[in-house]
Amino acid sequence: QLQLVESGGGLVQPGGSLKLSCATYGWILDYYAIGWFRQAPGKEREGVSCISSSGVVTNYEDSVKDRFTVSRDTDTNTVYLQMDNLKPEDTAIYYCAGAWGPVDLSTKCFLWESQYADWGRGTQVTVSA
Repeated sequence: QLQLVESGGGLVQPGGSLKLSCATYGWILDYYAIGWFRQAPGKEREGVSCISSSGVVTNYEDSVKDRFTVSRDTDTNTVYLQMDNLKPEDTAIYYCAGAWGPVDLSTKCFLWESQYADWGRGTQVTVSA
């Protein structure tokens, strides 16, 4: 089982930036695709971005393309979500999650919750003036 701990959330003004971190424990990143999800008040959780177990492939939800960037550091087993040009509608609790797939997920990753078995507890991001 992969353990995940998010950090880096906070309050930021519209147009500002935040960088979220997802520290992982128990396995090396090469065995897992990592996804970022978010849940706004009163809404269902949605997929935001993911990175394949090889680190080569990334995906983004349409509303965050060209604003968010997912990356990883295999030395520290940490995945990052750089969020730029933040908007009030980005306000949500952000979660990272792991999907086992050293082979199957080396060249792809998905933004579907059902693909991910291991989850962090989330970090709050609030975008407000």
